Amino acid sequence: MYGTYAAGQRDYSALVSTLRQAHVDVLFLGGYHTEAALIVRQMRDQGMGTVLMGGDTLVTQDYWSIAGPAGEGTLMTFLPDPRKNPAATEVVKRFKDKGIEPEGFVLYTYAALQAWTQAAQTAGTTDMGDVVKALNENEFDTVIGKFRFNEKGDPNLPPYTVYRWSNRTYEEIGDEAPAPAG
Repeated sequence: MYGTYAAGQRDYSALVSTLRQAHVDVLFLGGYHTEAALIVRQMRDQGMGTVLMGGDTLVTQDYWSIAGPAGEGTLMTFLPDPRKNPAATEVVKRFKDKGIEPEGFVLYTYAALQAWTQAAQTAGTTDMGDVVKALNENEFDTVIGKFRFNEKGDPNLPPYTVYRWSNRTYEEIGDEAPAPAG
């Protein structure tokens, strides 16, 4: 089944009823945390145990704040959590000391700036062509670890992984199968 919904609504009961009638076991939602949280709550309100799965937009405490216990068991894909990288310890502490939880892409963005800065230093200039050349030819030591870019421009970092929301937090899951919610 494939369907769409309008972002920004508060009532997704018609969509949820359609999902229930189709006996959907797993729903992959390619949307944002607000809508995902409302949809999962409304699925639970209709007695559905459907596993909700989404992408990196669900990697935020705001998801749990809206979904509440209905978010239990939600799965999502994201890169390895950089907050757990020993190279990020000091930066994570600085963010937290300022009342900021560096979740989601915060540390990846920080690492991108570190890589760009190191490339500009290596190039001895901020000229785009020279910095791009340095980005393509060097390894960078960042809060997400050491990496270099491959021929396609992708960093040679670990691949995406799957996380599960449980009890107000999310953790990486292993190879076990997802447990139905509810």
